[in-house]
Amino acid sequence: MKNFINVSQKNNLVLIKISNEARFEDIIVQIRRKVIQLKKIYKDEKTPIMITGKVLKNKEMDEIEEIIKEYIDVDVDFDMPKELGLSNIKKAFIQEVSISETRFHKGSLRSGQKIEEEGSIVVLGDVNSGAEVVAADNIVVLGTLRGLAHAGAKGNVNAIIAARQVRYCTASYS
Repeated sequence: MKNFINVSQKNNLVLIKISNEARFEDIIVQIRRKVIQLKKIYKDEKTPIMITGKVLKNKEMDEIEEIIKEYIDVDVDFDMPKELGLSNIKKAFIQEVSISETRFHKGSLRSGQKIEEEGSIVVLGDVNSGAEVVAADNIVVLGTLRGLAHAGAKGNVNAIIAARQVRYCTASYS
């Protein structure tokens, strides 16, 4: 098995870098191994751990944090956006997504309404002016897109926005 996890120490910080090619199953197996090795080093020290590299979903970040805290009582932080949106993007990653979790929203979005999703979003209706749709992956609107649509909000440069009709909208990709 290829090594997808690299551990180093920089300025009172343990840095765990996850390769972009790593599958989540491989990450979990290798994180467990590395943390068991780190536990031998950590006695009374509380050097925080920073995880960087591959963009992970929130539930994946939570699972990794749980594994680390199971073995070591230390602060764990992630150098990646925890929330979706333009203002929360720190860096863009090329991410090949062949399968994506998809949320279907039945009905139109009115001004002031906002939906966010870790995967893709399909809106079965219109996205009116002043409404926002933000997705880590793709956005499909089976109506008229007049509002804001932001696909690839966590750095997926292959994300798409598709709509039956586009009118006076703001569409953006990471």
